[in-house]
Amino acid sequence: MARAASTLRAGHELRLLEGSGELFAALVDAIELATHEVRLETYIFDFTGQATEVAYALERAARRGVSVNVLTDGFGTPHLPPAWRERFLNAGVDWRVYAPPGRLGMLWPGNWRRLHRKLCVVDGQVAFCGGINILDDLHDPNHGVLQAPRFDFAVRITGPLVVEAQAAMAQLWLRMQAMRDIRKAWLAGAIDSLRASAATMRAAAGRPAPDQPRARAALLLRDNVRNRARIDRAYRRAIGRAREEIIIANAYFVPGRRMRQALVTAARRGVKVQLLLQGRYEYFMQYYAARPVYGALLRAGVQIHEYSPSFLHAKVAVIDGRWATVGSSNLDPLSLLLAREANVVVEDAGFAGLLRGRLLEAMQHAGRVVNADEYGNRPLRQRAMEYLAMALMRLALLFQGQKYL
Repeated sequence: MARAASTLRAGHELRLLEGSGELFAALVDAIELATHEVRLETYIFDFTGQATEVAYALERAARRGVSVNVLTDGFGTPHLPPAWRERFLNAGVDWRVYAPPGRLGMLWPGNWRRLHRKLCVVDGQVAFCGGINILDDLHDPNHGVLQAPRFDFAVRITGPLVVEAQAAMAQLWLRMQAMRDIRKAWLAGAIDSLRASAATMRAAAGRPAPDQPRARAALLLRDNVRNRARIDRAYRRAIGRAREEIIIANAYFVPGRRMRQALVTAARRGVKVQLLLQGRYEYFMQYYAARPVYGALLRAGVQIHEYSPSFLHAKVAVIDGRWATVGSSNLDPLSLLLAREANVVVEDAGFAGLLRGRLLEAMQHAGRVVNADEYGNRPLRQRAMEYLAMALMRLALLFQGQKYL
């Protein structure tokens, strides 16, 4: 899987989806046509507003005999509402939870490795990947009703990457099943099942891509074993090759030293670098730890825009109008070093141009430009909060034995 998931392959049809409205409509359409299997992974599965339409579609699919497997993160979605637990159980939806945090919750560093990727595969024919949770854009579990929709993206995919996404999801599901079976003393059968499935997935991943002049794309998966730095390297490689323009929109932007240096170097060699970042307070550590990074970037000529109408949740980029990425990975140590993430990288001028247009519009109409002088004169209290947040993030990484900032 490692080779296949890092190589750009031709033969894809891609559709950019903005916000939960566009994603949920496309998801429901695909699920309604499912005849064999639906696999869905998400950090948050909420049952408010439009998100319930996805839940109903999964229930209907299971009732007509489709195998429906849903995997949510144990911290992002700690509980399934009792009414929906009963509905899914009666319909036959197989709902599982990745790494429930237990009594200590996130106080225990061993619980910081989370499932953050957002993937869905239907019948092995169509896949979805992005940053959007099963969460209505006008609802937030911590902040309630939002006055403007959350800003985020996903992509609908047909082509060779669908098999890779399906294989990755099946492999994680089987590993969890194996651990469950081990606890029940069914070790031998679980390992045999895992080996057989792994062989099937390797064969599927080796299928040749169709010889068609459609978009080239790659699925980049981050885990804590073989693929620790794949998404980070893809960003830095693309930034290093940029000649004209870099546009990055990222919700939690605390890039490491090498990523910061890549952006500074690009700006100094004449590349126009524009960042669209979180302008509203959401979480203390991510919000304040991002601000100390601004100084070196602004001095190098990087343009920083802060998005403020609602929460920025996007994790996307466009470089030189041709290279683009859409996914779940923030550019901060929690995403790049600890969480399971999934990004799609695309080389296609049409797709990149569409995403670029939406980002430029957001920067122009919904982004506040960060002024270098204003940044340099920010209040002492704000600076203290920033460095406290950075210290806490460094301490968190120290507990994990990681070096990043």
